[in-house]
Amino acid sequence: MKARRLSTLDSILHIFKLQNNVVNLSHHSPFATPKAHYHSRAAALGQQNVEQSNEFFDAHQVLDEGHDWNVVSATTLLGQYSRYNRHKEVIYLYIRMLQLDVRPNEFTFGTVIPSSMILKDLSLGKQLHGHVTKAGLASNVFVGSAMLSLYAKLSSIEEAHRVFGDTCDPNVVSYTTLMRGYIEKNRFEDARSIFRAMPERNAVSWNAMISGYSQKGCNEEAVNLFIEMMREDLAPDRCTFPCAIVAAANIAAIGMGRSFHACAIKYIGELDLFVANSLISFYAKCGCMDDSLLVFNELLEKNVVSWNALICGFAQNGRGKEAMQIYDKMQSSGLKPNRVTLLGILSACNHAGLVNEGYFYFKQARLRDPDMLTPEHYSCMVDLLSRSGRFEEAEKFIRDLPFNPGLGFWKALLGGCHIHSNMQLGEFAAQKIMALDPEDVSSYVLLSNSHSAAERWENVSMVRHKMAEKGLQRVPGCSWIEIRSNIHVFVTRDEKHEQNDEIYMLLWIFLKHATDSQNLPFLSIY
Repeated sequence: MKARRLSTLDSILHIFKLQNNVVNLSHHSPFATPKAHYHSRAAALGQQNVEQSNEFFDAHQVLDEGHDWNVVSATTLLGQYSRYNRHKEVIYLYIRMLQLDVRPNEFTFGTVIPSSMILKDLSLGKQLHGHVTKAGLASNVFVGSAMLSLYAKLSSIEEAHRVFGDTCDPNVVSYTTLMRGYIEKNRFEDARSIFRAMPERNAVSWNAMISGYSQKGCNEEAVNLFIEMMREDLAPDRCTFPCAIVAAANIAAIGMGRSFHACAIKYIGELDLFVANSLISFYAKCGCMDDSLLVFNELLEKNVVSWNALICGFAQNGRGKEAMQIYDKMQSSGLKPNRVTLLGILSACNHAGLVNEGYFYFKQARLRDPDMLTPEHYSCMVDLLSRSGRFEEAEKFIRDLPFNPGLGFWKALLGGCHIHSNMQLGEFAAQKIMALDPEDVSSYVLLSNSHSAAERWENVSMVRHKMAEKGLQRVPGCSWIEIRSNIHVFVTRDEKHEQNDEIYMLLWIFLKHATDSQNLPFLSIY
């Protein structure tokens, strides 16, 4: 049995060498270190900068030479390499540990399993799962949580659930990990069921639900979860507020967000950068740039995210001149703009129609730091030129791209053509879009609207016929309104709201009054 195990381990080591890992068994050589210093030597290695390869060889030589290594000292050495993100070395040292007949414990697996997850090696993770089972640790809650996280991120949620079922007395970490896995797979009802079944819920589990729902676009649910958390008298922490504030920002719930702002001051006092930055972005998304600027100015220390939030806020609200002023102040402060900063200032110029200024910032970035530029920046420039009607420059810009233009470039060009009724170029852009993505509904709709604006009704009919043939349906428009801290969401031809009849009756009254006052024929909305 031992011979078979060593054979398996040697094959794994061979795979590591094929992957150009620093592991190379031919480099092993005796390392004369007195046995009494083996464990202190391992601890000392962890305090050094282990990013250099010779440090790795030094470490595994210490491990190879020791005849009295135990699980505590060996696991300590693994932990040091894990902390320095040397995860391939962690796996190698774990294998050497087994070859030296050092039996791993739950803390060993708690280090090695996350390394295999970070390496995104599911096959290796499953082998470690087998080792866990053989070691009789499958029911250990610490090991079970690590395995659960690995399967949730690299495999199916069903496998993660099976690991959860094998865990004896799962704790809040186990429940939270499984819950996150369900959210990641968009299985919200299952996630909510796990959340409700938890024997205890702490701030981390509430944060996981709130942030998970918000990141998946379920912002109303995220806001309601935060309110529920407050009603259960569980104090939110510094990680809770950014999640809740971002969710409120995404639905422009200004009243709710102001309440969250007040709660943050009540519970954590002085706002840290994470909370403050989320508030800057929140007020900007709600169109309250004065409040956004107020939060920004009250910050004693600002990072690049703070400046980006303000620049992007001015951009979203069409205030290009102010965005440019903030951009200049940021550079004067000594902070170096990043890719998000550049995208924000280009968007600001785009929304304000500042073509020459946008060109200036783009060229400046291309000269100073060309690595900063991404396809999103090039696409923003195409959009800027197209919206301003400079189609010849836009076409030349696309031809001179250092890469093949993707869907976003042609959609930007099509949008500009729609604004300026450039049907010839618009149809060309639409053909490119449909070749890249035949199922892109928005392009068909935009092309149809362009033909409609030009009163080319036959073309409108042809586009709609193609949509019907492909079974494409327009995504209904969505809007919402906040009344007394309650968010009401509406979609096109909505019939699900509980006050549906009253809403349509009031709308009918408004329309009739508007048409009567202007002597227009009344068109019923029913």
